[in-house]
Amino acid sequence: MGTRVAASQVLRWTLRNATSVFSPLQFGRCLLQPLCTGGRLLCSSTSHGPLQPTLHDRELNPLSRQPVTELSLPSLVDMGFTDSQAEQMYEATSKLRGTSTSKHALSTLTALFVLGLNPSSVQKILEKCPELYTVTESQFQQRIGNMRKLGLVEGSLQRVVSHYPQILTVPVKTVKNVVLFLKEKCLFTFQQVTDLLRDSPAVVLEDRGQLEYKFQYVYFRMGIKQAEMVKSRLFRYTLEEVRCRHCFLERRGLYQTPDKKGQTMIINPKLDSILHFDQDTFLTNVANASAEEYEVFQRLMAREWLEEEQLQGNIEADSDDDEEEDEEDEETGGKSGYRKKRKR
Repeated sequence: MGTRVAASQVLRWTLRNATSVFSPLQFGRCLLQPLCTGGRLLCSSTSHGPLQPTLHDRELNPLSRQPVTELSLPSLVDMGFTDSQAEQMYEATSKLRGTSTSKHALSTLTALFVLGLNPSSVQKILEKCPELYTVTESQFQQRIGNMRKLGLVEGSLQRVVSHYPQILTVPVKTVKNVVLFLKEKCLFTFQQVTDLLRDSPAVVLEDRGQLEYKFQYVYFRMGIKQAEMVKSRLFRYTLEEVRCRHCFLERRGLYQTPDKKGQTMIINPKLDSILHFDQDTFLTNVANASAEEYEVFQRLMAREWLEEEQLQGNIEADSDDDEEEDEEDEETGGKSGYRKKRKR
């Protein structure tokens, strides 16, 4: 166990200083190949003697003592990428040259490999979210460390990053604020918040007002508790999707809002079956309706929601006008009152 920890520390130091010690080809000889167990990296040399600069090294770096920090095709191949993958990765990183983000390309690849992700996964992640090239090494460490503190252990962490790599572009403070909101405003437990982040990581970037409204709608209008929300992966769906299917069932007499004791006159379908089914299965198995009926209903609901928004906007505008009038009265009240007194 102690050997593994020591090896891990040496590896971290080696990777952290790779950009300042090795040229691209020399860095390539430090093979970044994830092990099948534990998601650790194995660093090995292609030769038993000291690394000697090749002709290609000297061509890339005429000043042999000046470190080269940009990736090359051979170094990408040595990391484990196939020739075609290396070409695609090289082309993508080449576009960054001359920009402030080019210096982070190597640390981005290193951070993803340290997570235990294989080259194919790393390529897909960077294709899905090229913004990761802008993330610094220290930001990676802070954000990954914070996710571990939130309960995303090995396995879950890799799945979250693969499914939604944008989560690594979100500042730690933003994630903490979302977690605090879910715990204090929505009363989710720590474990439930962990499950939400694992199954619906996009929640960290959702508008806070929409997030709160969605929770309140499902909690109060549908009578759904937190545990069922987590199980049904509620936050993967938009508020419009949830409202439309719920209202359709409600108006067909197939869903009833529970009373204060949680009782209903009918057996409501589970939130999971309302949301997870595709539209055809939902209409056949849950709503007992045709696609034409649902399409007409969707158009009617869209019109109703638009009218509600316009009405709400008018009410807010009237409220603002009233406040301005009150402020004007307060500002001129003294003068007008004084004039009235003088007339008398």
